[in-house]
Amino acid sequence: MIRILAVTNQKGGVGKTTTAVNLAASLANLGQRVLLIDLDPQGNATMGSGIDKRDLADTVYQLLVGAAPWAKVCLASPGGYDVLPANRELAGAEIDLVNLPRREHRLADALAPHRLDYDYVLIDCPPSLSLLTINGLCAANAMLIPMQCEYFALEGLSDLVDTLRRIRRGLNPTIDIEGILRTMFDARSMLSRQVAEQLAQHFPGKVFETVIPRNVRLAEAPSHGCAALHYDRNSSGSRAYLGLAAELVARHAPAGVAA
Repeated sequence: MIRILAVTNQKGGVGKTTTAVNLAASLANLGQRVLLIDLDPQGNATMGSGIDKRDLADTVYQLLVGAAPWAKVCLASPGGYDVLPANRELAGAEIDLVNLPRREHRLADALAPHRLDYDYVLIDCPPSLSLLTINGLCAANAMLIPMQCEYFALEGLSDLVDTLRRIRRGLNPTIDIEGILRTMFDARSMLSRQVAEQLAQHFPGKVFETVIPRNVRLAEAPSHGCAALHYDRNSSGSRAYLGLAAELVARHAPAGVAA
């Protein structure tokens, strides 16, 4: 069964796009059929997937407003997964979607005919509660929340939980938290360890076992238009995201089937 995950956090700089790109590549490496949807007008997930956002005639913006069909927008990434790309034109969607029917469900409606084509869909959401983010949350089964283990990240997480409650009440009653991913983790830091413990206490069963360390290869890979897996497979960052992908696949493997 398809798993649609909104990679989201209303706090910026937590490794959201890094997670979306590297998890997409890692899942594809495990033989999963993967779609990455870039809902951020910055288009960083698009560039990190080896697609030049400056050369695009049609993007997820045209798909959302009904100006281009899926076949013209969906592109194959060199990383082994499909991409609905974005560029700065997507910023206009905040205005253009307002008067369209089912404005919060435009992405879900566009995705519906293609649900059987993929095992995993990852939606890279903007770091704000915008109409684009709401579209991502309405299309998703669950939220995958990257966060740093620091005090202010905990405050941001409480805001995100409030957002989840509001989305459940009015727009997507079945959405849940897939998991909280600890990113840029420094095991030498007492604060990191303390925050990690608090997360486990407040969200039992929702914190991924996999931890993403601080790793320079994760920061360098986007400049080469690829995930860290295809830049330096043996780096600690690459190995961590491969571990996350394996953990995710094992979590949703049918009973009696080895992941």
